[in-house]
Amino acid sequence: MTSKWDIRFMALAEHVAQWSKDQSTKCAAIITNGKYIVSLGFNGFPAGCNDNADIYKDRERKLSRVLHGEINAILTARRDLTGCTIYVHPFCPCSQCAAAIIQSGIKRVVTRMPSAELKERWGESITESLLMFKEALVKYTEI
Repeated sequence: MTSKWDIRFMALAEHVAQWSKDQSTKCAAIITNGKYIVSLGFNGFPAGCNDNADIYKDRERKLSRVLHGEINAILTARRDLTGCTIYVHPFCPCSQCAAAIIQSGIKRVVTRMPSAELKERWGESITESLLMFKEALVKYTEI
């Protein structure tokens, strides 16, 4: 069931995603505990690393540096995330982020249905993520 809080936190994740300098994929994650924000993150380079626009133009170099929004949110939380919910925009976490979400103790993932283009680019990883969430009893909701 989608609550007004799910809608609010997804809207916030969409807003935070715009902070990313990556023009091809703007992603963000909001971690909550009930009605309270625990942490947030967006995709970008590690703190202190050069993040000028030229690096984002080199896809391979960009991909070797970028931290996904989910990982940034988990790392900046600096607290136990057991039982929390993570809101992810614009689509399901990749399999590596899913693994980190599960390992951190987060028990619910809320995201949007992926566009056809995103599903084509990330489909295999999304399929693996959904399998992992099911195995680890992490509730997954698309709104």
